[in-house]
Amino acid sequence: MDMSIGKTGQILLADIGGTNARFALSQGDQTAPIDYVKVADFPTVREAIVDVLARRSGGKPPQRAVLAVAGPVTNNRCVMTNSPWVIDGNELQPDLGFDSVHVLNDFEVVAWSLPALQPADLIPLGGQDGLPGEPLLVVGPGTGFGVSCLVERHGARLAVVTEAGHATLPAETEHEERVIACLRKRLGHVSIERGALSGSGLQSLYEALAEVDAAQVPHRDAAAITKAALEGSCELSRATLEMFCAILGSVAGNLAVTFGARGGVYIAGGIVPRFPDFLAASAFRARFEAKGRFQDYLRNIPTRLVTKPDASFVGLKMFAEHNQP
Repeated sequence: MDMSIGKTGQILLADIGGTNARFALSQGDQTAPIDYVKVADFPTVREAIVDVLARRSGGKPPQRAVLAVAGPVTNNRCVMTNSPWVIDGNELQPDLGFDSVHVLNDFEVVAWSLPALQPADLIPLGGQDGLPGEPLLVVGPGTGFGVSCLVERHGARLAVVTEAGHATLPAETEHEERVIACLRKRLGHVSIERGALSGSGLQSLYEALAEVDAAQVPHRDAAAITKAALEGSCELSRATLEMFCAILGSVAGNLAVTFGARGGVYIAGGIVPRFPDFLAASAFRARFEAKGRFQDYLRNIPTRLVTKPDASFVGLKMFAEHNQP
């Protein structure tokens, strides 16, 4: 299917998850309303794109496509872990007549959004203003633990995609050491993601805390732990969420010094935006700064919670603008 005739300056933007995919057409400063598509309704991403363009493009196909995917990207290709879709930019580009198709990891896209986010899109969590032109870091507890860093040098920008969630979970208190020792017996290697900073990690933390503290509590998933903690109906759930926030601060501080992220550290993902007040009142910021001789270095770095629900589309647009053909 060759759609190359009559192209406009439009760009197809997409945020593709395991269950839902969102599409929007962008041109200049304008981005059209987002189109929501259920992945299960289409056998392939190609058919979903054809359907969206048939309804939205007015017969004038876009010139380029930038697609964010919830999974690892290699050679412009992602095999989705929670859906049958394979997103291969090198196949989609000639098949659909685009000039170019870029496939990006979803956290890479959030990193691209950071310079364009406005104060209304963020909740400040301490620190100063950040140094212009210095690296911007985003960390995100959700289904997994995503980490990406936006680096700017000589006017060019690059989002570094990492697998930092699979690094070893650190302990900073004796209590945390006992909890991690308990997790080690269950998991072997205790990663940041599996041991604490994800949905399943929060549940693992709860179960290990119950064992270490000899607490008799019902089985709870991450959503139930969070709910009980915020309601104050379960002391162990509250202690679990407090430890989660403290560990998030330590890990974010470790990553800030690792990347030299003096532009700022941003918290995204699906979990933390549910309890911004709890996070702000927790040990998060104190633990972020608690790096001994480097405390002054960390004290100046701002930490902010990303609350904008469609930040990925801001990032897709920013990437497209900085990667013109």
